[in-house]
Amino acid sequence: MTETSALPTTARAVVIGAGIVGNSLAYHLAALGWRDLVLLDKGPMPNPGGSTGHASNFIFPVDHSKEMTQLTLDSVRQYEEAGVFTRSGGIEVARTAERMQELERRMSSAKAWGIEGCEIITPARVKELVPYVEESVIVGGFWTHGVGIVDSLRFGTICRERAQELGALTVSANTEVEGIDVEGGRVVRVHTSRGTIETDTVVVCCGVWSPRIARLAGASIPLTPAVHQMIDVGPVPHFKDTKGVIEFPIVRDMDTNMYERQDGSGLEVGSYAHRPILHDPEEIPSIEESALSPTELPFTQDDFTKQMEDALELIPDVLNDESVGIKYAINGLLSLTPDGLPLLGETPEVKGLWSAAAVWVKEGPGVGRAMAEWMVNGESEIDLQSSDIARFYDCQKTRANVRARAAEGFNKTYGIVHPAEQWESNRRVRLSPFYEREQALGAVFFEAAAWERPHWYESNASLLEEYGDRVTRREAEWESRWWSPIINAEHLAMRDRAAMFDLTAFCVFDVTGPGALDVVQRVSMRQMDVATGKVVYTPVLSPSGTFKSDLTVMRLGDERFRVVTGGAHGMADLKWYANALPADGSAQITDLTSSWTTLGLWGPRARDILGSITRDDVSHEGFPFASCRTIEVDSLQVLASRISYVGELGWELYVPMEQGARLWDLVREAGEPHGLVPAGIGVYGTTGRLEKCYRAFGFELDADFNVVEAGMAWGRVKSADFIGKEAHLRHREEEPVAVLCTLAVDDHTSKDGTKRYMLGREPILSKSGEPLVDAHGRRSYVTSAGAGPSFGRHILMAYLPPERANVGEELLVEFLGEHYPVTVQTNDSTAVFDPENARVRA
Repeated sequence: MTETSALPTTARAVVIGAGIVGNSLAYHLAALGWRDLVLLDKGPMPNPGGSTGHASNFIFPVDHSKEMTQLTLDSVRQYEEAGVFTRSGGIEVARTAERMQELERRMSSAKAWGIEGCEIITPARVKELVPYVEESVIVGGFWTHGVGIVDSLRFGTICRERAQELGALTVSANTEVEGIDVEGGRVVRVHTSRGTIETDTVVVCCGVWSPRIARLAGASIPLTPAVHQMIDVGPVPHFKDTKGVIEFPIVRDMDTNMYERQDGSGLEVGSYAHRPILHDPEEIPSIEESALSPTELPFTQDDFTKQMEDALELIPDVLNDESVGIKYAINGLLSLTPDGLPLLGETPEVKGLWSAAAVWVKEGPGVGRAMAEWMVNGESEIDLQSSDIARFYDCQKTRANVRARAAEGFNKTYGIVHPAEQWESNRRVRLSPFYEREQALGAVFFEAAAWERPHWYESNASLLEEYGDRVTRREAEWESRWWSPIINAEHLAMRDRAAMFDLTAFCVFDVTGPGALDVVQRVSMRQMDVATGKVVYTPVLSPSGTFKSDLTVMRLGDERFRVVTGGAHGMADLKWYANALPADGSAQITDLTSSWTTLGLWGPRARDILGSITRDDVSHEGFPFASCRTIEVDSLQVLASRISYVGELGWELYVPMEQGARLWDLVREAGEPHGLVPAGIGVYGTTGRLEKCYRAFGFELDADFNVVEAGMAWGRVKSADFIGKEAHLRHREEEPVAVLCTLAVDDHTSKDGTKRYMLGREPILSKSGEPLVDAHGRRSYVTSAGAGPSFGRHILMAYLPPERANVGEELLVEFLGEHYPVTVQTNDSTAVFDPENARVRA
């Protein structure tokens, strides 16, 4: 097949970049029926000079992220089908007890995501499998049978050839992209060194060059090129009889952030332990200027000195052998993002400009298939919510933030990263008007969408004495990280009296105009044609009837709807609604996130507190549940919305950002006689939510499950059409394949007598210890976990096969290698605390 054809003047889509992702995407678009595709790269084929050509091409399938694991497993299937995958097995070795605990976590993730062939092994067993390892240095390992290596360049060639055989693809090597024209907010053409192509769809698959290409169209792909050092030594006597590329398992030396893998007669040693070495895309040398390739930079020996010492400890038989020399050494470039995840999807700035960037060889084909499905069908089989490029706010896309977070995250590539671990770099970027008052109260801030948000307040430490034994204390260090028993005490004070919450991190946007109702009806599952002043909580569905989001909508007028959604996914929600705007301009969207602050007030005394600072009627009859209106609080006009995410009477109170501090002072002063406390997101997002069995997007709600399975198919389906309606109606007629249940832990006692507390993502097992698998092959795992201080039990949520979704069903949860008994409490959306919702509707 030809690699440089005459360029057409028009194309259905132009894919820029012929690395692992671009080649895969081009093929999958062709396989889904698209024709007139063009694949460009400024370099030669089959190795145009990007990261695909030098990346250490091994794959370890287990990841704590379900999304990344699914992409990796799909990639392995594609590599195997193409005949370019060689299975070798792999071992992640531990030098410390802390790492062994982390390997037990990885074992649990393997069970949760359905990866077989994994086990914890002894140093002696490691030595049997890899004879050149010094077993006295390690305390154990995590063996994965499914680890292997791929020929990524050959796979790319196969993809191009398959697409060309379908008559769908023109390939143009040595072709530079010089410009991308945008008209009316949409891509219209691509200018190259070999001509101009008219097209309304462009995909940037350029790896480390992606930001530069995106800027040609006025868009942002927030990543930075970063160095990953590797050397190849040999010939190694241990490998002298090797007949293939690899015969020994690959070793990850996790505690030193390094790996060692056989490469024919040589041994490749790679490191993520050296100092972060970041580059700008504009600094990358051209092909002509490069000794090897643009992404294989000169090796900086001083950065590898300590890493070589660590490698010598683990594999002295190889590296101390004077006959073994360094054959190849590079500072290889790869892509790092602010949160360590890929950048996938249509850019929020330019319609028709798609990103498939910051993707490694291990998930490349899976990303190619998922992106093609998204482009052709409007959604992908694998849920890409965590990788959606629309997830970032503008301040998160700045060069300063990208580089700070990439530098911090680099040395955590093999790190022990706690599920609640917080970033340290580039903090205090977005501050609510309450921030100084919260600081004075000893707030412990977690970050949410770049906002500083209190998770608990040290000023509430006195509540621990007040509530005594009702407050659970955690004994083990792991569960005690990024947590405090004060959270549970704040929860109890809210249930007894009242609490106020900083909810400034909400993403807020208005849909306005004559066509506004049509837009919100189209995107939202629930009925939006309601009276002015009504508040509607609604799922937002994908075309297949699974979850894109969940949020609330306030109708503020005939032609004005205010959407309030979680900060973390807010920009993606904004884009999803914006995509539904009519071409005639009859509806508009305005982002108000930085214009409005929100203070939550909940608890049995919330009405007394609010009523003392307003003359407006806030009685149940005068201000019913699920309604909103503007009230006067002293000199402030406050938009009050009576809903609750914590299961208590109360309101969300919205004011312009500059009036927030005044609102805080008024509410706090009015609340003092009633015992009001400030409370953090530890209550709002975990303890209060879980006692009410409220579902959360990204935890219970994602594209793997539908509304019926989530137990949220209450009420009639509206007559108006909405995205996902046809699928949702079908789901209502079918028996659910899984049922979302709430469970409680019966006994927390571990083998050494320490009480342990699950944090989420742990596998749910039968009483005999077998994984639970539904008819779609999905395994049961903990979607959310946390204390239920008023309920008196540690609460878990999990999807179970219907035959196991019985109230009173006894099961097990695996946590750090041990099993703990749990019992199903509810198998629908009924709360374990206040199941009649009397408190919310008081």
